[in-house]
Amino acid sequence: MSHSGRGEAAMFLRHVADERQLSARTVTAYRRDLEDLDGFLTEYYGAPDWDWTQVDRLSLRSFLGWCSARGLSKRTIARKLSAVRSLFRFLHGEERLPVNPARGIRAIRGERRLPAHLPKGGTEVVFSLAEAAAEENTFRGTRLLAMLELLYGSGLRLSELQGMNVDELDYITGQVKVRGKGRRERIVPLTSSSVRALRRYELRRREVAGASHRGPLLVNDKGERLSRRTIQRCVGQLLSAAGESEGVSVHSLRHSFATHLLDAGADLMAVKELLGHASLSTTRIYTHTSRERLQRVYRDTHPRA
Repeated sequence: MSHSGRGEAAMFLRHVADERQLSARTVTAYRRDLEDLDGFLTEYYGAPDWDWTQVDRLSLRSFLGWCSARGLSKRTIARKLSAVRSLFRFLHGEERLPVNPARGIRAIRGERRLPAHLPKGGTEVVFSLAEAAAEENTFRGTRLLAMLELLYGSGLRLSELQGMNVDELDYITGQVKVRGKGRRERIVPLTSSSVRALRRYELRRREVAGASHRGPLLVNDKGERLSRRTIQRCVGQLLSAAGESEGVSVHSLRHSFATHLLDAGADLMAVKELLGHASLSTTRIYTHTSRERLQRVYRDTHPRA
């Protein structure tokens, strides 16, 4: 890539980080994807000093074929194409390119994997173990139950839970303010058991983090914000102890939240708002896992069922 090409790529990455406010993880993924594109185009054009104005639809389609030949999954290739599309849309919008060569290039349809979720019986086992740990009234035991209640009781993402602050909880109204993807905020209900678990945890939290109603909700033994990795480890150990370790993770609790709501007859649009999805199509994937609900509707409505 020419020096100007590298500069334009860097300018694009600053744009998605600062103006579009994409997460650091997404920006890092974009950077890797553009590095792959750079490597391919250097080979494709036979020179390291190619320029963005040289890139056309044929070279971009060839890039997708190159990705496929490397054995990358359809999902990964689709993500790389998304990064490439965003780059060229930005360069064209900034009048760095006369045309957008990525416009109209279709993504390879990725496999939509059904989300792993816990059966209702498995959820009860997980909670019984967490509640037993909280009954000992230790800092870590009460923290574990509080995490579990927010993940399953309110359907939070791992990143939303990890970034939550104390002052975003409202025990009077039984609600929590959640900062989701793209800095979008939503208000999510708290279950009565969540409120009880959080109040108990906050008493122990004050012993390590002080009595301030500001700052991170989940803290470590030093009063610092708990890391994503620690949350994953704590919840993962609990899932393993409950015999639910295979194919499930922290995110499976959010999937279980959505699936169990739909199984009970919840409206799809309401579940979309609770999950903080930007598109209903994202929420709709959970309907494929709600077999119990489909069977119940069939039994209750078909005259010969």
